[in-house]
Amino acid sequence: MRPGPRALVSTVLLAVAGLAAACSNGTSVSSPFSTSPPVLHHGPEYEITTGNVPGLGTVLVDGQGLTVYMYATDVRGQPSRCYNICAVQWPPVVLKPGVAQPVTGAGIDASLLGTSARTDGTTQVTYNGWPLYLWPPDRAPGKATGQALTNAGGLWYVLSPAGKSIVTPSP
Repeated sequence: MRPGPRALVSTVLLAVAGLAAACSNGTSVSSPFSTSPPVLHHGPEYEITTGNVPGLGTVLVDGQGLTVYMYATDVRGQPSRCYNICAVQWPPVVLKPGVAQPVTGAGIDASLLGTSARTDGTTQVTYNGWPLYLWPPDRAPGKATGQALTNAGGLWYVLSPAGKSIVTPSP
């Protein structure tokens, strides 16, 4: 006697379920990427203000609340040394065309906020003479995954509102 179509479908489904169970080790897999967009602040990228990063305290952030960094290979008071692949990995904080000055946000010493010309014709925002950069993996306020990272030929640090690099976490 031949099994009917229902029995055949049931057998196939049981075989697939058994195979799936045999291949599973009981570990669930989740995506490292958030399915919801981050909640950013509404200021311009060329605004420099302050924000809090757990373990580091109050640091400089851009107008969207994203942490900004200084490149230890740069020379304070001099134009950026980060170009080509470095500037792709660590985008410089630049003024938009037609904007003459960065915006001074809360907690910022306006006398420390400035700009520096880049060789590509853009104007980079500086703080206490340090050219400023973003780290793309920091996709939401309160993140500083680039802190003390050795990348693109040098070390990267967040800055305090006093314009000093924070090289170790705050107590």
